[in-house]
Amino acid sequence: MKTILMCSDGSAFSEGIYRYGAWFANQLQAQAQVLFVTDIRSQKVVSTGNLSGSIGLGASDQLLKDLVDLEHTKAKLNKKRARLILQNADQVLKAEGLNDAELLNPTGFLVDCFHDYEEQADMVVIGKRGEAAEFASGHLGANIDRIVRSSTKPCLVTPKTFSPIERLLLAYDGSPTSKRVVKFLKSNAAGLQAVEIHLLTVAKPDAEAKPSKELAKTTDQLQQAGFSVVTSSLSGDAEKVIADYVEQHQISLLLMGAYGHSRIRHLVIGSTTVQLLRSSHIPVLLFR
Repeated sequence: MKTILMCSDGSAFSEGIYRYGAWFANQLQAQAQVLFVTDIRSQKVVSTGNLSGSIGLGASDQLLKDLVDLEHTKAKLNKKRARLILQNADQVLKAEGLNDAELLNPTGFLVDCFHDYEEQADMVVIGKRGEAAEFASGHLGANIDRIVRSSTKPCLVTPKTFSPIERLLLAYDGSPTSKRVVKFLKSNAAGLQAVEIHLLTVAKPDAEAKPSKELAKTTDQLQQAGFSVVTSSLSGDAEKVIADYVEQHQISLLLMGAYGHSRIRHLVIGSTTVQLLRSSHIPVLLFR
């Protein structure tokens, strides 16, 4: 693990992004980057077109001047806003022990700019919701789906409030994606061994829940890597079983594949992942 990229929009969810990102950076001895993209649309004002025929030449010239002045003012305010957002990010990260975070402020569209920086990162951190959080309390942030769909790196979706990570839950279904999660844990065992791992498989509601050889093998691999592992096999509706397990065992971090098979197989638009992201009050680390 070398670089953790935190994508911020300056919303109320940003502190959660910084603090969870800092936790991983500290545990995995990674470089922290904060990306705030100034939306190029905020730099533009509506075109005046040829207004002379409708409101007169003099009035058109004055309106054009006013609009140009407005555009310059907006550009200055956007630069100031970006500077303040990144200064706040730097302060939070320094309070978490990260003194050399890289602060990035390109102009464009987040989803487009994101790929230029994500390519060099090892993990992406994004808030569960963004600037419209107060107006869309039941929805996920507008950029989560597009980023998780397109990113090839693990994506950590964070809630508004940070809580220490003491127990993590891996929703395991034996898919190649789940195995990549296990590989991630083993590769970063030195920084995560203090965290208790819960390994959970979920069978269909009408199937008998029983441990498999695959689950036993995975448990053994994690124990050999130095982890304390609690293994469970349950049956039922995957979203409900996982959500109930998180609450009952005071899980602080959920790891799961964005793609997979059986009852945990969908991407963000798929039922399991999107419902867990919406309802969960803990961060969710998604793998493709």
